[in-house]
Amino acid sequence: MTADPADDTRTRILRAALDLFAEHGYQRTSLRQIGERLRLTKTAILYHFPAKEHLLAALVEPLVADLEALLDSAQGQPTELARWTVLEGWVDIMLAHRRPLGMLFHDIALVGRGDTYHRLIVIAMRANDLIAGPDAGRLERVRAVQAVAACSDPIVFFTDVSDEVLRADMLDGVRRLLAPLPPDAAAPRTDATHTDATAGLRVDAAAGARTTTTIPPPARESPTRVTARGAGPASASPATPPGAGTPSRRRRPGRPPALGREQVEAARRMHAAGTHSVDAIAAALGVSRATVYRHLTVP
Repeated sequence: MTADPADDTRTRILRAALDLFAEHGYQRTSLRQIGERLRLTKTAILYHFPAKEHLLAALVEPLVADLEALLDSAQGQPTELARWTVLEGWVDIMLAHRRPLGMLFHDIALVGRGDTYHRLIVIAMRANDLIAGPDAGRLERVRAVQAVAACSDPIVFFTDVSDEVLRADMLDGVRRLLAPLPPDAAAPRTDATHTDATAGLRVDAAAGARTTTTIPPPARESPTRVTARGAGPASASPATPPGAGTPSRRRRPGRPPALGREQVEAARRMHAAGTHSVDAIAAALGVSRATVYRHLTVP
């Protein structure tokens, strides 16, 4: 924060507030403590900042202004250029404001009393739109939100990593996140989909288009008969006539306990591509979520 000779007292108050918020947290820092550090009265501080939350908003303002300027510069650029203008610029701005951002990480919601919170929401929405690109589907919009987090959150969690190293790591991570999916793992671009488990097809309910995702059929268990003598295949003994001896009971059909090799490979492909949730994979293969998780864990 560069000192402004025309408003030196205000700048000194902001610097002292930043130091004390970092030491004790926003909630546990009083205006009296800030005044004592600067040898100013509480009244003198209130002259520049009518309430403590105004201090917080003023500390966030340079960050907010820089993000708004970044998005203005990216607006109107071709999609790919705009995407990386926003992502690289976002990382640079986060690093430039690294100390106040880390200090304000747990207190940023308190700026909601003014218009700063609204500006931050607008910034996030604009950034998501520019990163996702025009006519983006659900998957692209999800990736855009994840990309913004990848360009922000590490700043406050890796305080001991240098700017240069952290910048390289963050941009490498977001490039991997936004890398194109393999052709056979492309996800439908619409939100309204359902699964035709019998045919192994994903049906685009909005457009009526059908795209195939090859899913080996679930293994079928032979019906098992449980009698007073024990268990065995259904064909091993005839059914006991009603009223004669212990009635037989058929085992209720259920999900197969394991997956075949082709099914395991299909499950891992879908999970790695990010096109199916674990629940969707389990439903398509006719097994439990626990079975899917067990096979997704590579030995």
